[in-house]
Amino acid sequence: MDRKAEAQETTRRHRNRALHVYPDGDGMVVIRGRLEPEVGAVVMQALTAAREALSRRRRAEDVPAGTSVVDGSAEAPTMEQQQADALALVAEAALHRGMDPGAPGERYQVVVHVDAQMLADADAPGQSVLDGGARVPAGTSRRLACDASRVVMRHDADGRITEVGARTRTIPPALRRALQHRDKGCRFPGCGRLLGQGHHIRHWAHGGPTTLSNLTMLCRRHHRAVHEEGFQLERLADDELCFRGPDGRLLSDVPPPAAMPANPVDSLRAQNDAGGLHIDARTSTPGWHGERLDVGYAISVLHPLAVASR
Repeated sequence: MDRKAEAQETTRRHRNRALHVYPDGDGMVVIRGRLEPEVGAVVMQALTAAREALSRRRRAEDVPAGTSVVDGSAEAPTMEQQQADALALVAEAALHRGMDPGAPGERYQVVVHVDAQMLADADAPGQSVLDGGARVPAGTSRRLACDASRVVMRHDADGRITEVGARTRTIPPALRRALQHRDKGCRFPGCGRLLGQGHHIRHWAHGGPTTLSNLTMLCRRHHRAVHEEGFQLERLADDELCFRGPDGRLLSDVPPPAAMPANPVDSLRAQNDAGGLHIDARTSTPGWHGERLDVGYAISVLHPLAVASR
């Protein structure tokens, strides 16, 4: 497969992702969207988990069969109605948990089948597919494998499974806690989002160790940028991170924002007083009467001043 064409198609999909949420004429809310395959798989698994949770709740509360848990109607909800109820539960759970992705339940994990040689070399032949058969690029699989549960399966020449290893976490929980404590969010220059994913600076498929020195936190957006958009990341000898763009250009660190004073209004007034500035309700009132701007005159005044100051 042409890897370049595949990368372009992946970029096109990413740019065309969209979710439209708007009220309809009868007050209902309409949701329509297009998601990337791996994101769509997460959404579908989340809806499946929510539907089963609602079903368990109905049984626990001894609600008669065919009664909706949400509106109490006697009719059995259709699949579309169950999906709507499940989406509401997913949204409530996300708000309740503070939007922390956490660790998904085992039954609802999104599974990606990827050959080991493809993880190590994106140009190597092999499969990289979701559980349902939809293909995802090798770069996407490497990003997902950076911080996930991992099960190694061995196959014979005919494709039959001959051995299944134990499930392990790519980044153990204790190491993840240490990583979050150290990085405190995405380390991409200028980002700093608190929610992030663990990223192997040297991927474990290339022999990179799962150690604190070989890990960093990246938000979902910048994790994708490093794996699938050509951005580069390395840790220098002084333990600082070095980011480069797809063209190799160094991305400089963004200084932290200036500290905001406890009472910014009083602070601004004190600065104005110290500079001899008197600001009142008429300070910004223009001194003209609505006539058209004389552009030539304005340039004749401003241009010599700009040249002199330069």
